[in-house]
Amino acid sequence: MSEQTLSHTTTTDAGSVPDTAVLEQMYRLMVTTTLADKRSTEEAKAGRLQAAFYPVRGMEAVCAAIGAALTPQDRLVSTYRNLGDALAKGVTLRSIMAELYGRVDGTSKGKGGPMHLHDTAVGFIATTGIVGSGLPIAVGLALANQLDGSGAATVVTFGDAATSIGAYHEAMNFAALWKLPIVFVCQNNQWGEHTPIAEYAPSVELAKRAAAYSIHAERVDGFDPLATLHAIETAVERARRNEGPTFLECVTYRLTGHSGTADFSYVPRNELEAAMKRDPAPTFRSWLIDQGLTTGERIDELDREAEAYVADAFQFAENSPLPGEDELFTDVFADDTWVRSVK
Repeated sequence: MSEQTLSHTTTTDAGSVPDTAVLEQMYRLMVTTTLADKRSTEEAKAGRLQAAFYPVRGMEAVCAAIGAALTPQDRLVSTYRNLGDALAKGVTLRSIMAELYGRVDGTSKGKGGPMHLHDTAVGFIATTGIVGSGLPIAVGLALANQLDGSGAATVVTFGDAATSIGAYHEAMNFAALWKLPIVFVCQNNQWGEHTPIAEYAPSVELAKRAAAYSIHAERVDGFDPLATLHAIETAVERARRNEGPTFLECVTYRLTGHSGTADFSYVPRNELEAAMKRDPAPTFRSWLIDQGLTTGERIDELDREAEAYVADAFQFAENSPLPGEDELFTDVFADDTWVRSVK
């Protein structure tokens, strides 16, 4: 029988509290993600950013927890909704934005676009444009970690709708059978594109799905950065001890549309208003001050740093050149001689 454990922590005062440096780093990442996300959406709507951008609003606390829990040696696989994940793993905002704008200074030299960020130097291995397709990739990485005895963990993020994809079930089964050092982080924002979770899943508690694979599973409050951090840290340590995979369902709510330019007037107003009251960055900001863990002046300073960091990244991306024609046939899988021959 499964060893699954279901819990739902609701407050940031649960468990131990990291030191101030970690808390500030988590807040810095959350507010940077919020600001960069907002600016990207504005640029897309204005037509200056001519690329599909998928907002991460509502998921900032989960991203910050991932960043605080992982080491540079650990690997992360993400989705097309990847801005916060990339920042959490250490990818620079300059290179992220340059990739969104299709410029040579992007993570993929401007040829991958917003769906295909990667930076192997910091362990941000891949992002994918197909729902659920990152899970088998992450399982392969975890298998490599196990065979190498590296002691590193692999984390893969995905949305709630991915748990209905065949690749999800294949990945979960394989990971459980081989007891791979992997953490499945489901960023449950409760929407599968334009469909609410209750209309496509018979059970909205997705952690229960992991029970069929004898995978340790927990349901945590994805708006709560510290509760999520504790869950991810525990799961990563379990992976390092070769005790097998963990499935974490981080329950949050999508605070914007499916894409940066999408209308989302179909989202029930009462649900959205309730979720906005727990908007991760401002909520964490208030909590840090109320708990006496930092001061309002220090938080204001972090806000200004984040604003400057975001402004610099967009300016850098706009100034970065487009790839030249000589780049058309480089960094592709097929031999460039063959590609040129069939042109």
